[in-house]
Amino acid sequence: MERFGLVGLPNAGKSSLYNALTGGGALAAPYPFATKDPNIGVAKVPDTRVDQLGVMSKSKQLVHAAVQVVDIGGLVEGASKGEGLGNKFLANIREVEATVFVLRAFEDDDVMGPDDPLEHLRVVEIELALADLETVEKRLRTTQRQAKLDKALGAEIEALEAAYASLSDGRPLYRAALKPDHVEALKPHFLLTNRPVLAVVNVGEDELDKIPEVEERVRAEMNDAGANVEVIGMCVQLEAEAATITDPDERAEMLEGFGLGEGALFRMVRSAYHLLGLRTFLTTGVQESRAWTFHAGDKAPECAGKIHTDIQRGFIRAEVIHWDELLALGSWSKAKEVGKLRVEGKEYEFVDGDVTEFRFNV
Repeated sequence: MERFGLVGLPNAGKSSLYNALTGGGALAAPYPFATKDPNIGVAKVPDTRVDQLGVMSKSKQLVHAAVQVVDIGGLVEGASKGEGLGNKFLANIREVEATVFVLRAFEDDDVMGPDDPLEHLRVVEIELALADLETVEKRLRTTQRQAKLDKALGAEIEALEAAYASLSDGRPLYRAALKPDHVEALKPHFLLTNRPVLAVVNVGEDELDKIPEVEERVRAEMNDAGANVEVIGMCVQLEAEAATITDPDERAEMLEGFGLGEGALFRMVRSAYHLLGLRTFLTTGVQESRAWTFHAGDKAPECAGKIHTDIQRGFIRAEVIHWDELLALGSWSKAKEVGKLRVEGKEYEFVDGDVTEFRFNV
């Protein structure tokens, strides 16, 4: 299961966000390094399509997609040189596929640390960039020596040199406007800033009206090179409290009372899911309606394999219809009757929101 890591300074709200996402019991305390070892949990990806298909099919069970969430201990200035949790912290980030920066924007005299989200962002980016710079320097020297005997390493050297130029200026790679082939060439080096990023700006309960303003400040800073990083403002404490309410109507009532609509937490999970390159196809029937996770670009047999390897091995075809078209028709049998089911073969690339039945023979 793909995972994203929550990264930020101590007391930014990472552990509270982790608990809200996973229903976990991570210690959320107002002092540094309450989290020393990473907490790992699973977050359900909210998807009203599953719920609607379940109603249509009178499904006995609903199954949503999920992703892993890693609550990584707080980063401090000097982490790249061993300060705080140092190398242990950096190693934990290398194990996730995408990072979520949690940036504090709330004032609280009882909680240590700055309350300016741009200061949080500055420290996080500089420390990750410095750690990457050290990695790139070592790899560049090694590759340049090897290139004397292996001319095929020229493309890798070009990518490393581009990365070095950006990191030397303190600019993380995700907003360095690197060429796509450079980004790809750098992947084997597991660089901390060469991966997708989402930013969560954590405001106080009495500062909800400031969310658009703080979002824009952080967005302007992170997207200065056209990086197109998504920035989501929320009050993590309120979202965490809402997440503990099991009744959907009561939870919606609480969020609506604060003028938060469905809440930013659901939007953040969906954004992180897509950030990981993940998409959803669906199946529906009396027994269950389920969301299945696939990678963007996966073809029909690969998607069939998400259900069972036998279906992939014996794949014949997929019968497909988009979820909203199916709901408008009212049932799978009706869609079949009026000829709205598309028959797709092995080369078909699934699209987010496809509802399918696979035909196979083993």
